[in-house]
Amino acid sequence: MKIPLFPLQSVFFPGETVPLHIFEERYKALIQDCKDEAITFGIPVFIDNILAYGTEVQLKEIVNTYPDGAMDVVCVARQVFKVVTFDPQLDDKLYPGGIVAFLDPLQDSDPELVQRVLEACKELYRLMELPFGPIKLEVFNSFTLAHKMGLSFQQEYQLLQLASEKVRLQFLFDHLEQTIKVLGELNRTRERIELNGHFRNFDPLDFKDYSLE
Repeated sequence: MKIPLFPLQSVFFPGETVPLHIFEERYKALIQDCKDEAITFGIPVFIDNILAYGTEVQLKEIVNTYPDGAMDVVCVARQVFKVVTFDPQLDDKLYPGGIVAFLDPLQDSDPELVQRVLEACKELYRLMELPFGPIKLEVFNSFTLAHKMGLSFQQEYQLLQLASEKVRLQFLFDHLEQTIKVLGELNRTRERIELNGHFRNFDPLDFKDYSLE
């Protein structure tokens, strides 16, 4: 399928809201076409000088329009694709485009694994002394909190490419488990540092059976 493309150094997951500030002429034209023709466009991830995977998005609202024609827009991310071809200019348009192949998602979620991911995420937030809001299990999936688990840009990109929900959940749980372990060690180190210099009671040592020989 051939669609307009708007490469960015960002990862967007299906279902999330995508706020964008549009200021280049070619992308102003893209947003206008999305508004007039109800078309979608893709945001391929620019990483390591490569465009390989991205997410299709749909224009939801033009929030602000500035005197110079720049816009603040809100889009909704839909489905993940692999870039097959990329053209700097799509047909007679100003903006880029290309042929993409949408990934076939595998809905194989594991309720037990979902619960483990949520519990691990709660523990991470507890260690970081951050509030963890209520999560609606009926709408939760591996992408819901993906931006809020401390994943690196490269890890987010890896997650985007995984078609299986179960595999994505396991990926998140492994990351959370490792991060919790590191944070736990850091917190224990901080506690030891904070104790140093305070007045403390020490149990008296018994030297009666002690020998230098």
